[in-house]
Amino acid sequence: MSPLITANQLEELLKSSANVLICDCRFDLHQTSAGREAYAAGHIPGAIYIDLDNDLSDTKTGTNGRHPLPTPANWAKTRQRLGIESQTHVIAYDSQSSVYASRLWWMLRAIGHSKVQVLDGGLDSWKGAISKVKRVPTALHMQVKPCGYEGLVLVDEVVNNLASCNKTVLDARAPDRFHGQNETLDPVGGHIPGAINRFFKDNLVAGEFKSPEILRSEFSELLGNTKAQDVIHQCGSGVTACHNLLAMENAGLSGSLLYAGSWSEWCADQMRPVEV
Repeated sequence: MSPLITANQLEELLKSSANVLICDCRFDLHQTSAGREAYAAGHIPGAIYIDLDNDLSDTKTGTNGRHPLPTPANWAKTRQRLGIESQTHVIAYDSQSSVYASRLWWMLRAIGHSKVQVLDGGLDSWKGAISKVKRVPTALHMQVKPCGYEGLVLVDEVVNNLASCNKTVLDARAPDRFHGQNETLDPVGGHIPGAINRFFKDNLVAGEFKSPEILRSEFSELLGNTKAQDVIHQCGSGVTACHNLLAMENAGLSGSLLYAGSWSEWCADQMRPVEV
């Protein structure tokens, strides 16, 4: 299944009797209630709201990053509450270049849930009806089994990679933040030593993902002979990194990894080196 779905394809899917769950993932890092307010003002009919902080992140400790991944047990409880079973076809969208939708996409794909796609172009691409009727998630009666995240890299592995250089770390943040300039979200500016930069917005043209052929060409030029399986994606807090993961998947470059703690976890320990 392609990681992306067009608005026209979604309209056709909704006409079928498929088990589809549309998830509105809009969010704002600076005003965390903005996404939920936008959902209330209008959303794709039948969509539920998914909150980055409350649904797609776990409790922050001050050292585990700004958006730590939920434990497998907590993610299972959330999926049960949201009504996401193994055969549910999940469609995720937002209005922020598909950043937050990509996070949900990765979190489901990483536990083996193959029926999940991101609406290419987000809500702006949707030309159908808009609803203000809030849909409360229908919780599952059965208990959802916890599953570990395949392709997840922990901080110790990234630390060890500084010496081994077996993997290529790919940072999805804007170039100025990567270089340690204009940092406003984290207390320390810079990047993981040896990392290279691919700003997630470079995956888009006019708000939609570039063609698979163009994405494959651009990532291949950037990564050289590095295999997709040897790429560790990261960003500020493990969100926009998922955008690069999705773009590579769409380009046929499957199997790359995610360091979910990302820069916000890395820089929380002064013993870890910083490059600017």
